[in-house]
Amino acid sequence: MTRRTDRVGEQIRGELATLLRDEVGDPRIQLVTLTQVDLSPDFRNAKIYWSSPEADSQEVRAKISNGLDSAAGFLRTRLASLLVIRRVPQLEFRHDPSLALATRTLELIRKVDADG
Repeated sequence: MTRRTDRVGEQIRGELATLLRDEVGDPRIQLVTLTQVDLSPDFRNAKIYWSSPEADSQEVRAKISNGLDSAAGFLRTRLASLLVIRRVPQLEFRHDPSLALATRTLELIRKVDADG
């Protein structure tokens, strides 16, 4: 990715986080953290990676994912009014398991440290 796509991707992440917090009232997507945005070079598509402390089971992840997918059209429309870019990308939300893996790793390290 180029500096421009990185910069616009970060701006999209920030605006989406604010919109999810302030304007989206769907209870399925509470406590969602947007971790990264991968923006295509032509700005047509954006993959938004999310994580949540509640997403510990496949069922909960599916519920959150469905909530984000149902809000995607609204979020894209709102982004069009907030961003100064020619083309607002299609939004595709994907679960990011890295935070859960990091938490699990820290728990294991603490357990080994306490036992040792």
